[in-house]
Amino acid sequence: MVRRYDPERRQRIIDAAIRVVGRAGITGLSHRTVAAEADVPLGSTTYHFKTLDDLMVAALRQANEGFLAQIRDSGVLDDPETDLAAELARLMGEWFAGDRVRLELEYELYLAALRRPALRPVAAEWTDGVAEFLLRRTDPVTTRALVALMDGICLQALLTGGSYDAEYAREMLTRLLP
Repeated sequence: MVRRYDPERRQRIIDAAIRVVGRAGITGLSHRTVAAEADVPLGSTTYHFKTLDDLMVAALRQANEGFLAQIRDSGVLDDPETDLAAELARLMGEWFAGDRVRLELEYELYLAALRRPALRPVAAEWTDGVAEFLLRRTDPVTTRALVALMDGICLQALLTGGSYDAEYAREMLTRLLP
């Protein structure tokens, strides 16, 4: 039996899992639906990801990278003179201005950690990653409060179907900052 060399297959499977969750939610995710979406044999999904939790971990880890990369690439935390509240509110606004379905998907995977313990460390990676950047400008207690507030503002906007209010976010973030 000759195996076709396909170095991108694992990544295609992760991308397919993200699309499946985006379209059908966590309950629509299975090795079978992902294999069909990725156009790979079913055995490929189980080869790369033994369990659905393994696949969700990879998908959540990839989804987490979006906002962290946005913070990292913005450089806003490098300048101590920058209005941190305004910049964080702006970054959150940019995140919301992107693909809303993608944002909902990221939160769906993030919240799946409530019922799937295997996802909890990856969900914590997101909060720890954001906190790591914020620690450059604030103390640990303020950092945790900022992460919780940003998370709460985003989650409330998503759950209510409302729009992101940058001025409200800036005002609330300002209240936490010394």
